[in-house]
Amino acid sequence: MAKKISILIVDDERSVRDSLYNWFIEDGYRVECAENAKIALTLLESDSFDIILADIKMPGMDGLEMLRRIKALKRDSIIIVMTAFATVDTAVQALKDGAFDYVTKPFDPDDLSHLIRNASKQISLTDENESLKERMISLENVEDLIGNSRAMQLVLKEVESVAQSNSSVIITGESGTGKELIARAIHSNSTRKFFPLVSVHCGALTESLLESELFGHEKGAFTGAMYNRKGRFEMADGGTIFLDEIATISTKMQVELLRVLESKSFIRVGGNKEITSDFRVICATNRDLKVMVESGTFREDLYYRLNVVNIRVPPLRERIEDIPLLVDYFIRKYCTSMNRIPVTIDGTALKRLQEFDFPGNIRELENMVERAIVIGNGKKITLKDLPLQKSMVSSNVESLDDVEKHHIQQTLANHEWNITRTAKALRVDRVTLYNKIKKYNLKPVD
Repeated sequence: MAKKISILIVDDERSVRDSLYNWFIEDGYRVECAENAKIALTLLESDSFDIILADIKMPGMDGLEMLRRIKALKRDSIIIVMTAFATVDTAVQALKDGAFDYVTKPFDPDDLSHLIRNASKQISLTDENESLKERMISLENVEDLIGNSRAMQLVLKEVESVAQSNSSVIITGESGTGKELIARAIHSNSTRKFFPLVSVHCGALTESLLESELFGHEKGAFTGAMYNRKGRFEMADGGTIFLDEIATISTKMQVELLRVLESKSFIRVGGNKEITSDFRVICATNRDLKVMVESGTFREDLYYRLNVVNIRVPPLRERIEDIPLLVDYFIRKYCTSMNRIPVTIDGTALKRLQEFDFPGNIRELENMVERAIVIGNGKKITLKDLPLQKSMVSSNVESLDDVEKHHIQQTLANHEWNITRTAKALRVDRVTLYNKIKKYNLKPVD
């Protein structure tokens, strides 16, 4: 049973409660009992049950009245009524009031078990429908790729073209350009859109943690492995797995990843059973993998396995005509989330934004707009609300690593080296930020 079904038994006869409790516990259900309707309703205030078995004839509030009260509370429980006084009238009334079915005493254990199994299947079907609805809503709410510039229109055409295939894709581009958003757009426009898009940030995990995250592990495989755990490849069955910062994985992981991509099968850490999974892989990196192949730090066979299609996301400085659209989008987004009256942006401030280099790309622009809305006092964002007077990168910066180093250093300084706030501003997790600080040997400036 994927989900452990919970059952509440409501009957004033202790012998009935004990018998049903023992039957259902043996069948693997979670079971609670109540001796009357009042106690049952009290339990339902603090707990939820998938199935409620309620006697019709009880002292005080009877089963039918309890049924009506539970339905009035809009609980999703399946209710089965029990009676030793079976008549057509009571059965019909119970069904009219929303009961799933009814049973008569004395019970036949096999018949009752069969009825509970049918109710459990109904619950599973309802859960699957809700899951599908949530997935559909998430697809409808995928952020649009914003941009009318020629550079972005070319990207959109590539997304549309590659979405319907099952080919591997590498998305390249500087940090903060929206590579994960491109991956989501590919997935949501593909035939796999009704299955999961599973994301893994490779740069945030050590080799051993990444191995467990991707392949899963068996109980006892290592210290702390208290239970079996599915890996991300297994979770992505039928859908897409997105491997961000693919350039950071070790040589050992490159070998294992190549084998999985070729066979679509793997073994959990500590296991011996081969598991197959039908997934599409999309990767992202801000490094030049071709250069890494030439230097021997990235396997050539893995590179060609991943690089069937390459989509380059342009930096913001190559699509400055999109800045007004992006600013408008971020203003609406943050004014809504902060419950603020919508603001506008001063023409001079917008012009200066279009002249700025934006080493942090869209992520940096979003951070600026959010900050301006937080600290601004008026109905309009002005030049003084934007930290444009301080260049985040010196004019002699040449490499992408230099850009990233200076941007992280500046953001850390802006947030007084508060790791949590800085990670949130950079849209990365704390582990990734710590790894970057260690990589660039960053330290607070006195």
